[in-house]
Amino acid sequence: MQLSIAEIAPRFPDFRVAVIVAENLTITGARAPSLDTLIAERESACRAAWADRELAEIPGIAVWRSAYKGFGIKRTSYRSSVERLVKRVLAGERLPVVNTFVDLYNAVSLSHVMCCGADDLDKVEPPLAFRYARDADSFLDMGAAEGTDPNDPPKEGEVVYADMRHVLCRRWNWRQDARTGISPRTTRAVVTIQANGVGDIEAAVADFVALATAHCGARCEIGRADALHPQLEV
Repeated sequence: MQLSIAEIAPRFPDFRVAVIVAENLTITGARAPSLDTLIAERESACRAAWADRELAEIPGIAVWRSAYKGFGIKRTSYRSSVERLVKRVLAGERLPVVNTFVDLYNAVSLSHVMCCGADDLDKVEPPLAFRYARDADSFLDMGAAEGTDPNDPPKEGEVVYADMRHVLCRRWNWRQDARTGISPRTTRAVVTIQANGVGDIEAAVADFVALATAHCGARCEIGRADALHPQLEV
């Protein structure tokens, strides 16, 4: 598995990404009680840490707001995935129940205030890249409202995460493509944990690997890229 951030690194030199190839996965749709208890504890910890702070004052959120402005995104309806998770929890809601794998990486994202995402490895075509959008890019919005057209190609100059066929995530880490999502049928996944100048990405990686191993039986291989080393292979 190869991934490059070379195209965006000059403009965003603080960006770091860890890529984890997780295999041997067993994923269920229901959330096990042990995982639910862990997630509830992390939700409580999030509220204790950030309840008295504005979202814009939380470092792991502020850096993504700045990055989004850096490629022209100013609308408040477009926020990073981690901001949406933190906002939800601070409003008193639970993290959504999707499946064990998605639920656990959302828990990692919440605890470390870093953007995390994953795609079914058998549905992507490497190499992967964080790059600027291109004219031929396609994207099917996983979060499109019922009855609306999910076809929503990225805009010129937008940072995207993509494989050789199409965009896997629009607006860097805003929303994922519907074609490569994780489901209970997934046995192999490629995961990204993204930092942008703040936070301990190695702690987040270790946290994710421990949870994925314990709850999904994962075997994990890890690669890392940053501005000095913009190419990785796992």
